Amino acid sequence: MVSRSYSNLLELASGGGGGGGEPLPPLGRRRVPRVVTASGIVPDLDASDDDADAASAASDHYSCHAPRERVIIVANQLPVRASRRAGGWDFAWDEDSLLLQVRDSLRAHHGRADVEFVYVGGLRDDVPPADHDAVAHDLLERFRCVPTFLPADLHSRFYHGFCKQQLWPLFHYMLPLSPELGGRFDRLLWQAYVSVNKIFADKILEVISPEEDFVWVHDYHLMVLPTFLRKRFNRVKLGFFLHSPFPSSEIYKTLPVREELLRSLLNADLIGFHTFDYARHFLSCCSRMLGLKYESQRGYIALEYYGRTVTIKILPVGVHLEQLQSVLNLPETGVKVAELLKQFYHRNRLLLLGVDDMDIFKGISLKLLAFEQLLMQHPEWRGRVVLVQIANPARGKGKDVKEVQEESDVMVKRINDAFGQPDYQPVILIDKPLQFYERMAYYVVAECCLVTAVRDGMNLIPYEYIIARQGNEMIDRILGLGPSSRKKSMLVVSEFIGCSPSLSGAIRVNPWNIDSVADAMDSALEMPDGEKVLRHEKHHRYVSTHDVGYWANSFLQDLERTCLDHNRRRCWGIGFGLKFRVVALDPNFKKLAVENLVSAYRRTTKRIILLDYDGTLMPQTSFGKSPTSKTIDILNSLCRDKNNMVFLVSTKSRTTLNEWFAPCENLGLAAEHGYFLRLRRDEEWETCVPVIDCSWKQIAEPVMKTYTETTDGSTIEDKETAIVWSYEDADPDFGSCQAKELHDHLESVLSNEPVSVKAGLNHVEVKPQGVSKGVVTKRILSMMQDRGDQPDFVLCVGDDRSDEDMFEVITTAAAAAATRGPSSLHPEAEVFACTVGRKPSKAKYYLDDPADIVRLIQGLASVSDDQAPHDDGALPPAAAAAVATDTIPR
Repeated sequence: MVSRSYSNLLELASGGGGGGGEPLPPLGRRRVPRVVTASGIVPDLDASDDDADAASAASDHYSCHAPRERVIIVANQLPVRASRRAGGWDFAWDEDSLLLQVRDSLRAHHGRADVEFVYVGGLRDDVPPADHDAVAHDLLERFRCVPTFLPADLHSRFYHGFCKQQLWPLFHYMLPLSPELGGRFDRLLWQAYVSVNKIFADKILEVISPEEDFVWVHDYHLMVLPTFLRKRFNRVKLGFFLHSPFPSSEIYKTLPVREELLRSLLNADLIGFHTFDYARHFLSCCSRMLGLKYESQRGYIALEYYGRTVTIKILPVGVHLEQLQSVLNLPETGVKVAELLKQFYHRNRLLLLGVDDMDIFKGISLKLLAFEQLLMQHPEWRGRVVLVQIANPARGKGKDVKEVQEESDVMVKRINDAFGQPDYQPVILIDKPLQFYERMAYYVVAECCLVTAVRDGMNLIPYEYIIARQGNEMIDRILGLGPSSRKKSMLVVSEFIGCSPSLSGAIRVNPWNIDSVADAMDSALEMPDGEKVLRHEKHHRYVSTHDVGYWANSFLQDLERTCLDHNRRRCWGIGFGLKFRVVALDPNFKKLAVENLVSAYRRTTKRIILLDYDGTLMPQTSFGKSPTSKTIDILNSLCRDKNNMVFLVSTKSRTTLNEWFAPCENLGLAAEHGYFLRLRRDEEWETCVPVIDCSWKQIAEPVMKTYTETTDGSTIEDKETAIVWSYEDADPDFGSCQAKELHDHLESVLSNEPVSVKAGLNHVEVKPQGVSKGVVTKRILSMMQDRGDQPDFVLCVGDDRSDEDMFEVITTAAAAAATRGPSSLHPEAEVFACTVGRKPSKAKYYLDDPADIVRLIQGLASVSDDQAPHDDGALPPAAAAAVATDTIPR
């Protein structure tokens, strides 16, 4: 139920700034007039003049508030901390929250001082239902936060259940091999996950202005949220950033709801990842499980998804420089640094530092094993090197966390017992929460920072360490460094964490290789100071220029760019549940209205019908490619009408077409590859161009055979004057890679031959230059013009790129006829160029699938067979039964 604090946003008054800043403008009051005047939001808005006057007055009343860019940030937790007091609650900003750092950094450094931020998320504390309204009202007015209150059992099933038992382990490459490792998939947990995402979506709907606001969703807790928002607002400007790793397709496809999550993410406009590896895995999953292809568009990776462009963003998050520097400036930080210097440096001890959460993926036990190996192999470091391991409390809970903690305690005791001395403890395990300034002090003193997680999404510990080692005047004074002293630092980082690619000066290690990590520790300790300085300076340049503000600003800029054409496209939603998606097409691209087609068909007398075969009359996925008896009967019925000239324009060979369509009485056949044309069954094939020399096949075919032998699932098809290498049944990634290599290979060896090499969907084709369905279509129209026939009805249907040439010829001829210019068509010709499926095309119309095309052709054939006049243009009974109703609004 919607809480009363939101039930009437017009009643909200302006509150004081929650963080001590300027007063916050009323969230709902300024926005509501824009929301309710948006088309389709409130029914019957324009029902009366009084209502219109009231809306106008409201707009005038609030015009003093200048429009500001607004970003709604959605995450599992709000950036506020709550504390219970007698009679109510106290709230304060959580300075450690990334979401708050985004706001502060953007306002301070990136020309977005006027950006308004609204947060939607949950609270860490359980709020009793009786306090929901008061808490929600307080958070909305003072902090611009909209809380999502979840029942305790639902929250447990959502967070500790599906998020932590299913998604989090799987995204960190852990397969559910046993109930102890991630647990078996539980549909009840999945339902809880979906329910919580729906609750978040409902909260967003209470505050969003869909035509203006940008929505930025964070992390794996809310992966199906984009579907709920896109279903409500087809043109919502929506970005999603995943802060965890994304697993390879071999891992991800074990998830039973894999397609639901992928399709939900694709309902966002921009999807962000920390590294290219994570993005590559996501794109591979889209390719293998949804059949989607991606391409680079002027430096951006983009997916075409039902006419929408979904952009992929690759940029690691940064640290909040101002916050880190302010903590370094605190007097207590200096006191702690001086204390640690006395504890370690003044005793001639070198400090190695690890800062990790106590969970199974941070590799704490492997790090301890490597440190033990270091002390065993290098006795000179005994008594000198100390490993301080700060173990933050785990975010999850369960048996695995307890096991990691127990294992770490046992290993620490073993190492200290074996190598400890009366005044020397090799390993110091700090498993209690530390203040942030204490952690920064450890960074300052540490000679090297060790981040050896076996899998981690980003991990900002190395960045924080670099900023701390850069220090400031107070820190330099405590360390005894002069103004001209050059700073140094050393990092040993795992290859499997998100920040690793951006730290080229770090020693990268495989954390599973204990010997390698031990050698890296030794190298870090032995490295000359000059090299440490160079590595530190390189890292500091990157970290200081790629802070959290840079990351957030870059993401929002790309989100704005991606959403620029939202209002220039026609949008509507299709699909049920989590299979919902939005089709976005050019305003002139419409679904073919069968009633209009039949009406035009009845009015005309010289008709030409051009049909593709594969993917049009026959589904691409069909195992058997030969036409059915039903298809033959329909084509025969259509051809019996003396007013029709029906052509099948196909890439099949002349022999195949003869064999398949011999029963058709007057069907014209056009084999594209050799310009072969047969007008009627009793006529000979006409060669539209001089006989083509195919000696180049002797060069191309052996090359293709080589790739066929090395690419399982690939085939070669000889089409008389063309040859095609297909990898439809091969591994999509390997097949695509082989196709690119084959394309380049063929272009090289055939450079002096009169052929063209083209890459299409799952195939590479070699054919004579200039051969296309467009040329065949021109020949057919020219032939009819020579006979004195100018068609007044044209239906042209196809499904792939080769048919686009056919569409272009037809539409060009129609445009010339409409202007009374020279054309092979009648000046008032009715032209219907139709593609199969909703996708960018030169055709003006579309139908959903080959089944619709067959029903359409069957309907036209029924009209021809029906001798009864129907002056009102209505479909005759036989046609009405055969033609599918057009249900999508235009």
